[in-house]
Amino acid sequence: MKQENLAFIFPGQGSQKIGMLADLHSAFPVVKSVYDRASEVLGYDLWALSQEGEQEDINLTERTQPLLLTASFAMWQVWNELGGPQPSYMAGHSLGEWSALVCAGVIAFEDAVNIVRLRGKYMQEAVPAGEGAMAAIIGLDDEVVASACEAAREQGEVSLANFNSPGQLVIAGRKEAVQSAVDRCNEAGARKAMLLPVSAPFHTELMKPAADRLSKDLDSVLFVNPSLPIIHNVHAQAEMEPDNIKSIMLEQIYKPVGWVACVKSLTTLGCDVAIECGPGKVLAGLVKRIDKGLAVKNVDSPSLISTAIESVS
Repeated sequence: MKQENLAFIFPGQGSQKIGMLADLHSAFPVVKSVYDRASEVLGYDLWALSQEGEQEDINLTERTQPLLLTASFAMWQVWNELGGPQPSYMAGHSLGEWSALVCAGVIAFEDAVNIVRLRGKYMQEAVPAGEGAMAAIIGLDDEVVASACEAAREQGEVSLANFNSPGQLVIAGRKEAVQSAVDRCNEAGARKAMLLPVSAPFHTELMKPAADRLSKDLDSVLFVNPSLPIIHNVHAQAEMEPDNIKSIMLEQIYKPVGWVACVKSLTTLGCDVAIECGPGKVLAGLVKRIDKGLAVKNVDSPSLISTAIESVS
């Protein structure tokens, strides 16, 4: 049964942690099955990595991306196994958009696991290690941060990369330019402006080579019409044509993540409840600052998923 007011939202990098989904894995055999399928594609034991690896291992981009996609898809499978109602819309934050594509039936899970592994690899390789950077800027208006980036461009490429919530932005680019923009944001009165522990400048024009490489891999991957609309990061609208979706998922690599606009689109479309289908509560925190009218429920444990289904059914 479809719930008109229900959305599913899928987190991106930053939600991973050692030990995630352990209780769901113990309670639902389908979780083990999903991780086994991913491990077959990757050639290593993804579940063991998520439970017994080091945090620095799961923070490697080409491992983080399949790890989070697999976690989200496993949780979606549990939701359906328990008879949870179907959402009317989906949206994902950066990598999470690929999770949404899989859950909406646009792309086969195994194909997506391989694609996001390559996506992570190409994004990491697009700019040599140590040359790129990302920084979080908290407490300034978008226009002030954009001006700081503009002024810092004499040091190299730097631009807005993530519109996470009002007053919470991420900038990215060449390391020297990002540091210069951070300094300018601090001078402008930012509550916090700091470099993030990420070595590649995601969602900037510097990622265009990664998109070009991934384009060749996507040529042989089947995309079909989504079973329900997905609100995309690039323009906060739905795309229903497979070729358009494929194109926009390449653009998404080097264009900013418009998460604020995505959440506002969901609420405009009538959604007032969202399920964060992934480990942790990163998106719940962002949504609360964007629109308190959209209540977010987390489902990364058996008790939470049961409670969420009960509350929205």
